[in-house]
Amino acid sequence: MSDRKLVDFWFDPACPWAWITSRWIHEVAALRPIDVRWHIMSLAVLNEDKDIPADYREGVKKTLGAVRVLAAAADKYGEQVLGDLYTEIGRRFHDEGRERGHDTIAEALTAAGLDPALVAAHDSDEYDEEIRRSHGEGIDLVGQEVGTPVIAVEGAAFFGPVVSPIPRGEAAARLWDGVLLVAGTDGFFELKRSRTRNPIFT
Repeated sequence: MSDRKLVDFWFDPACPWAWITSRWIHEVAALRPIDVRWHIMSLAVLNEDKDIPADYREGVKKTLGAVRVLAAAADKYGEQVLGDLYTEIGRRFHDEGRERGHDTIAEALTAAGLDPALVAAHDSDEYDEEIRRSHGEGIDLVGQEVGTPVIAVEGAAFFGPVVSPIPRGEAAARLWDGVLLVAGTDGFFELKRSRTRNPIFT
């Protein structure tokens, strides 16, 4: 029997903290026996019924377009393409600070070996029901009080970890071991402190 762990990772490509966590999980995958399945969630869906400032509400509405493109890609090719497409979109959005519009996303689709015409989904609600389904699958594991990313492994699910900069090498693996320990502890709910730095993507 394999001792590999299946890790489900829900993300919104607009979130810089989720991006850092996703790069951390790639580091972990090189040193620990895990296989990652990628799933979409949406900051726009998460916040649609919440009492948030108007400017923030407008900002999260704009994040839906990239999620729609990811949903369209998964519909056409299968969810197995989401990890590579997220990498291409995230690198452009976060590492390079590119404009988060159609041209950048079409370029990311091409780089991931996918049809760039899928960028048309950015302005369509065709995949919104699937986005809500996938989002709900992840958020139902952890509750409405958290955001992206959500990680589930061996029956334990949690938000985060929120960390900056990206842990690398053995530091990434040690953090994974610790996260598994606390997440797998019955009745453990929260460990938190105030953020004192901005996202660092290196």
